[in-house]
Amino acid sequence: MKHIKRFLGFTCIALCSLQSFSSFAYSEEETKIVAQLRDQALGSNLAYEILESLTTEVGPRMAGTPQDALAVKWGVEKFKALGFDKVWTEPVTFDTWIRKSEAAEIVAPFKHQLNITALGFSVPTPDEGIEAEVIHFNTIEDLIEAEEGIADGKIVFISRKMERFRDGKGYGPAVKARSTGAVEAARKGAVAVVIRSIGTDSHRLPHTGMMRYKEGIKQIPAAAMSNPDADLMLRIFERGKPVTMKLSLNSHAGPEYTSHNVIGEMTGSEFPDEKVIIGGHLDSWDLGTGAVDDGAGVAITMAAAKIIGDAKVRPKRTIRVVLFANEEQGLVGAKAYGKAHANDIANHVTGAESDFGAGPIYAFSSNVAADNMPVVHKMAKLMKPLGIEYVDNNAGPGPDLWPVYNAGMSVFSLKQDGTDYFDLHHTADDTLDKVKPENLAQNTAAYVVFAYLSANSEQKISR
Repeated sequence: MKHIKRFLGFTCIALCSLQSFSSFAYSEEETKIVAQLRDQALGSNLAYEILESLTTEVGPRMAGTPQDALAVKWGVEKFKALGFDKVWTEPVTFDTWIRKSEAAEIVAPFKHQLNITALGFSVPTPDEGIEAEVIHFNTIEDLIEAEEGIADGKIVFISRKMERFRDGKGYGPAVKARSTGAVEAARKGAVAVVIRSIGTDSHRLPHTGMMRYKEGIKQIPAAAMSNPDADLMLRIFERGKPVTMKLSLNSHAGPEYTSHNVIGEMTGSEFPDEKVIIGGHLDSWDLGTGAVDDGAGVAITMAAAKIIGDAKVRPKRTIRVVLFANEEQGLVGAKAYGKAHANDIANHVTGAESDFGAGPIYAFSSNVAADNMPVVHKMAKLMKPLGIEYVDNNAGPGPDLWPVYNAGMSVFSLKQDGTDYFDLHHTADDTLDKVKPENLAQNTAAYVVFAYLSANSEQKISR
């Protein structure tokens, strides 16, 4: 009996050692495969070619415009041309807004033409425009705290300048003037609001973007002026004389429209119903060609999935690329996706979105359960040669992943260098020439590492 127990004990040790060796060997093979795919992506021009195609063949693609429909058609055809296993669209319906002419000038005490742009969903001025005295506030908070009626019959000007940071953290405090400026100015009696553009550049190009009205508060026209023009306004105010501006905006609300989320999949080898979600938003604002916002994200994630799909050894789970509709006007495509897939959230293993331009990725973070950390550590090891460091396990989702994140999906954040992102954001300067192909390749390589390892993990990644 003692000999039998000893034999069984040795057998167990041998089998356990063999199992451990097999697991180690598999891990080494997986590491080799992912490293090869990473290096292949790093040397590939595929993402840049995809971006060149989108910006050249479609160009600006504001939600609800003919270019929006063309972008959806482009997305379907590009997925198919790249050899994705499944390609389909899902409808997204929303109200539209139509940009028309826009102009502004300082009438007194010195005459100057101003470079401005209407903010998204701004109501128009009267046909003859608005000519009124300008009242200046440094920040939206100063406007909120001002006495009632202080802006009666006046145009409110908010001059806060956005600060430049690699992670873009200056955006949040500054963008409040854009999103709520019209409401707060109307509360004080203003007839219009004009803000300094939410951007970090010194170019004479205004930045557009969404603003919101509030039920029960008078809707007034809203625009943004370029940073140099905002500086000019401040210099004029320093003279201590009343400033008068004339403003003309003809943009207006349009009809309801149905666009589509465009989705492509590379099917997993063992658990095809379980999927890792990557992607970006297909729409853009109308001033530039949407190269960095968010054509780059579209191209990076499509290229990463293509490289993984062409690998000799497919990962266990499916890689799903979602090109979200109408992110710019309120995450409309993201909300539609969350609603359409509410009953399948358990099969959404994890995800990451590329929507912060075309700068290199310098760090990444996760938001996963503790027992998934070995996969994260493996990612960190394979991303390190790309110049990417692991930060923490407190990642938040990209904008379009909020609905599925709120439903329980784990997420990763691959952090791009956004030092110059807000120089271009929502301007006519958002064009292909600002994008460096080598940065797109580095981003693609990082997404290959993330997506392959997430899709091939021994257990489903959870939060």
